[in-house]
Amino acid sequence: MRPHKGEPKRRKKRAHGEPEPAVQSSGVHHLDIVVSAIDRSLPFYRDLLAPLGYHGISEVEGERGETIYYLWGPGTSFGLREAQSPTATPVDRYAVGLHHVAFEAVSRAAVDERAEWLLARQAEIESGPQEYAYQLGYYAVFFYDPDGLKLEIVHVPRHAA
Repeated sequence: MRPHKGEPKRRKKRAHGEPEPAVQSSGVHHLDIVVSAIDRSLPFYRDLLAPLGYHGISEVEGERGETIYYLWGPGTSFGLREAQSPTATPVDRYAVGLHHVAFEAVSRAAVDERAEWLLARQAEIESGPQEYAYQLGYYAVFFYDPDGLKLEIVHVPRHAA
C-alpha cells in the first residue's frame, strides 16, 4: 500500500517482523589511531596486517597537515598518524577512548602464525592464542602494540558467527 501524499513512507518488514534498517551498512569504513612514533609503528602494523589481507598503503593529509598512513585490507582501512599532543600518562583502556581493536583472521592457523610472529618480535602477549567463551569457536590472541595499545587477532568459524 502506497502512502498518501504527505505521509511518511513505511519501511519494509523483514521475514521475522522487524523493520528493515533505514540505512544499510557493510561495517566500519576505517579506523585511525594515533601513535607516538610513525617510524616504529608503521612497519609494525604493515608487517602484522599484511598476512591478514592488508596489502595496500596510501598517504592522506590530515586536518592539521600531518600524514595519515592507511593500510587497506578486506573491507576496511586502518589509519596511523603520529601524535601531535604530548601525553604524560600511559594508555588507560578503561578511560574514555579505545579499549582494543580486533582484526579478523581467516583461520586458527593464521592466528597462531601471527602469534609466533609477535613472539619473534618480543611483543607483549596478554593471552592466547586460545579459545575464549565469547562465542562458539572464538579463537584469539591478545597483545600490545609498541605504544601499549591493546590489539587482538581473532578467528570465529563462519558456522558459529
